[in-house]
Amino acid sequence: MVRYRMGMYERILVPTDGSDGVQRAVGHAVDLAEAHDATIHAIYVVNTASYAGLPMESSWDGIDEMLRSDAETAVEDVRRIATERGVPVEAAVVDGSPSREIVSYAERENCDLIVMGTHGRGGIDRLLLGSVAEKVVRGSNVPVLTVHVADEPPGQPA
Repeated sequence: MVRYRMGMYERILVPTDGSDGVQRAVGHAVDLAEAHDATIHAIYVVNTASYAGLPMESSWDGIDEMLRSDAETAVEDVRRIATERGVPVEAAVVDGSPSREIVSYAERENCDLIVMGTHGRGGIDRLLLGSVAEKVVRGSNVPVLTVHVADEPPGQPA
């Protein structure tokens, strides 16, 4: 049995998109933070590049406001879950490419671990859509723990 020393992790980054499935990754991150007396860093990346192709007639202000509201809700959910367990939390909402911003934040903030969900796309979906988790794993100098998140209700096998 491997025993971890307290303090192995001091800063754990958990990216969130606010989806129900990501709560499983948040739970793992909070468990680790609690066990290692670490701080959770919650990050939501507003992928503004994906909205760059919208016609100028579109109400960018309305879309931006909606995205920021979703982002704040997502990081506040992480804050609530961690706080209920006595785990300190820092939260950030940033703009840009999700994988690039997650890696950049982890390195800039000296995070010891990134815990993130993966939707487990395979085959053509992964080839066409790419995977934020895969890009983070490939691009990060910080260790990454991926947690498979599924669309099944909590308590069901993933």
